[in-house]
Amino acid sequence: MVVDDDKLLRYGLQRILESTDDIRVSATCDGLEAVDQAVRHRPQVALVDIYMPDVCGLKVLTALRELDDPPVVAMLTGFATDENVARALAAGAAGFFLKDTAAQELIPGVRLLAAGGSALSSRVTHAVAHSFARSVPHGSDSPRKLPGTPLTERERDVLELLPTGMTNGEIAERLFLSRCTVKDHVSALLAKLGADNRIQAAVLAATVLAGRSATNGTGRVSRAGTSSEQS
Repeated sequence: MVVDDDKLLRYGLQRILESTDDIRVSATCDGLEAVDQAVRHRPQVALVDIYMPDVCGLKVLTALRELDDPPVVAMLTGFATDENVARALAAGAAGFFLKDTAAQELIPGVRLLAAGGSALSSRVTHAVAHSFARSVPHGSDSPRKLPGTPLTERERDVLELLPTGMTNGEIAERLFLSRCTVKDHVSALLAKLGADNRIQAAVLAATVLAGRSATNGTGRVSRAGTSSEQS
């Protein structure tokens, strides 16, 4: 499902997503219709514009997540320095895409969301990390960097893969672990990092890894975790 006040943008995103055989856009609508359309069509994934004149995208995010069978919600934004990104993270957004995101990033991203992963547009990851860090109040116990609570070697292995947007199954295959073991590691990481959800942990990990790359003089860019058979 695509939620945006701009009809042309909705049409454009629908054309991009349906250019592949395994994605079907069940509905396109503005923010005021989003909840009704979600109840009617029960999409797996909803792409929601943060800024809409009729209703705040963050309110739509919250309303969709309160449904009995909620879709995975990723936010659409026109700016890589969007200051509302941190608020969307706290409200449970599973991903972020710039509105001019290329099909090569948007299509894999929607697939990954439908499979239970997180999706971060490569150009917005850096801005998300800084916005998330700024959103933590001074004196808060929430971490701006890896906390003092020790992580096991396997937890660090899993943490380093979270910014790629991999699902638990993909991480399990990469690390030769069972899905249940990876799920347990992710749960432990959320608790130790003080993160509310998987994507917050991924953003924190991306921030730390970027710092390490800068220190080491490397310029590696992580893959954008960017999935629905039905969106």
